Amino acid sequence: MNLNGIKLTWLGHATFRIETPAGKTIIVDPWVMGNPKCPDTEKNVKKVDVLLCTHGHFDHIGDAVELAKKHNPTVVCIADMAKWLEKKGVKNISGMNKGGTQTVGDIKVTMVHADHSCGITDGDQVIYGGEAAGFVIHFANGIKIYHSGDTNVFGDMAIIRDLYAPEIVMIPIGDHYTMSPREAAYACNLLKSKTVIPMHFGTFPLLTGTPSELQKLVSGVEVVEMKPGVTLS
Repeated sequence: MNLNGIKLTWLGHATFRIETPAGKTIIVDPWVMGNPKCPDTEKNVKKVDVLLCTHGHFDHIGDAVELAKKHNPTVVCIADMAKWLEKKGVKNISGMNKGGTQTVGDIKVTMVHADHSCGITDGDQVIYGGEAAGFVIHFANGIKIYHSGDTNVFGDMAIIRDLYAPEIVMIPIGDHYTMSPREAAYACNLLKSKTVIPMHFGTFPLLTGTPSELQKLVSGVEVVEMKPGVTLS
């Protein structure tokens, strides 16, 4: 996997920190403080320039409000979620919708479809948070990374391949709430990316899928099993 100057750190579950060659820090699906797979050394987030939120479940936006207020990053999410974040006091929000692309700092972000639910737990209520989504992140060095968010496999992943051709994809494999390795392998066939990084597995007992299971089901694809807190560059 050639990251061409990008630094990529998995913080457990679906949370990633990505540092661009120009020194900007992106966090995708900010859930660190309560994330049982996030190393203690990573729970004190020191810098964020961009927050990307795929959907409103607690294990994806659990720390979005706190980090946004502390670091004032640009927060990118679906427009409906942006309204909720505004009510929580978040200031620098750039809401968008599927099919749109915007420039944020030194990256471009395209919001794409995901097949999942998206209720935001707010106290004792579940608030409508718009639809779940994924992101294709375009870096200035030419690399494109697709973070699928929580999703089942869907046929239009072939459109994501044809339109954006991401070299690296992050896809859930845990089963029960998202794809298992079986569906993820089908997704790999649709996306035809060189490298796959499994996520959303092992955090809770129900999330039983493993990277080794996925590797057995795909050919010609590099399945990279990352360890929480370890940085690839």
